[in-house]
Amino acid sequence: MTTTLDRPAPQTTTTTTTSTAGLTALTALAPAVWGTTYLVTTELLPPGHPLFAGLLRALPAGLLLLAIFRRLPHGAWWWRALALGTLNIGAFFPLLFIAAERLPGGVAATVGAVQPLLVIALALPLLGEHPTAARVGWALAGVGGVALVVLGPDAGLDPVGLLAGLGGALSMATGVVLTRRWGRPESVSSPVLVSWLLTAGGLVLLPTTFLIEGTPPVVDAPAAGGYLWLGAVGGLAAYLLWFRGLGSLPVVATALLGLLSPIVAAALGWLVLGEALRPVQLAGFALALAAILGGQLTRR
Repeated sequence: MTTTLDRPAPQTTTTTTTSTAGLTALTALAPAVWGTTYLVTTELLPPGHPLFAGLLRALPAGLLLLAIFRRLPHGAWWWRALALGTLNIGAFFPLLFIAAERLPGGVAATVGAVQPLLVIALALPLLGEHPTAARVGWALAGVGGVALVVLGPDAGLDPVGLLAGLGGALSMATGVVLTRRWGRPESVSSPVLVSWLLTAGGLVLLPTTFLIEGTPPVVDAPAAGGYLWLGAVGGLAAYLLWFRGLGSLPVVATALLGLLSPIVAAALGWLVLGEALRPVQLAGFALALAAILGGQLTRR
């Protein structure tokens, strides 16, 4: 005989599943927004200043959150915030832009898509999570799908560009895993942690940007709108969503959501810029999306 005391468990499971699905959907918005960066950069921003764009995406948002919450790191979190901000932002951005400058866009995107595989490799020693065949399979499928979408016949293999692309993927993967390992201090909210990481990453980018790119560019009205989008949406809103999800969702599943960035970038190139979309690219879209979805459904 079933009593009312027997019923909360399935309701709780359903509620938890729904909550996880909602959190996954919100977290996925971050890499989807980051996928607009290529279109905004090429169509609105002055050329030759990609690091300046990265700086404006990170530092103002971090300083704004610091002014709102007025919480600074303490103890070990001073160096942890610096490490996580450098890995996720301060080092990742320059390596990403070097790869983008020295490699065709398709090659750079495909190299960056190996990040979930690197997360799987790092999760074993740092989190104690053993890789499963399903995880590795979906990560490989994701790389293959992205390659089908973005690789073209003019793909070139510049050694420096390849090393920068792999270095950027490794930097971000390490930052993702360590963010999950360290979590956040007790009584510190996710937005406060994001304020530390964005500020730290922005401060690392500050001297790098001016040493490499020199004087900031002249900003006209379209560029101002582009920088505002990168800072407010691609920086503040996206990183709040990303680190909130990263603190709760399985780390490999979250890393697979990053495949949305090159997918969205390719889709916008087709919709907005009129770039060709061949049948093989449609197959790549389907494969990459299947990998993202499969990665979310695979149980730990």
